[in-house]
Amino acid sequence: MRAQGLRYSLPQLDALHHTRFEDAIRDLMQRDGCQDAQRVGGRGDLGADAKATDPYGRRWVIQCKHRRNGARGSPVGTPDLQVLNGTALQVHGADAAVIITNGRVTGPAVTFAKQQRLHVVDRQTLPVWASGSRPLWELFRAVPPPRRPTSLS
Repeated sequence: MRAQGLRYSLPQLDALHHTRFEDAIRDLMQRDGCQDAQRVGGRGDLGADAKATDPYGRRWVIQCKHRRNGARGSPVGTPDLQVLNGTALQVHGADAAVIITNGRVTGPAVTFAKQQRLHVVDRQTLPVWASGSRPLWELFRAVPPPRRPTSLS
C-alpha cells in the first residue's frame, strides 16, 4: 500500500544524491507494478542503473542521469544515449530502454533517441511521472506490445 502512494516532487528529486536518485527511480517502478524492480547502477553497470519488468511482461532498462544543479547542470548528450542503446537490448535484454534525468537533454540526443526508439524522461516529464499520475509506460507514444496477456491488457 505504501508504494502505491509514493510521490516525489522535483525539488525532492533534485536534492537526492545520485545513488538515492537511482533508488527513487527503482521505487517508482515498483509503485507502478514492477515487482522485480531493482537498482543495478554503479561501476561497471554497462549502461543500466535500474531494471524492471512491467505488469505486461516488458523488460525496462533505465539509465539515470542525476544533475546536482537540475536544469542548470550539464545536459545529457548523445554519448549517454549511445551507451544505453549499445547495451540495453544486447546485454540487458530490454524491450524498452529509458534515460531519466532531473536535468536537460540536448536536441541532438533527443533526435538520436527517436531514431533508435529510446525513451527520454527529462525535467519536464519526470515530475509528471513522479507525482503518481500515470505509470512510466503511459508517458510514451510508442512502447513495445505486451509480452504476455495479463489482467491489465
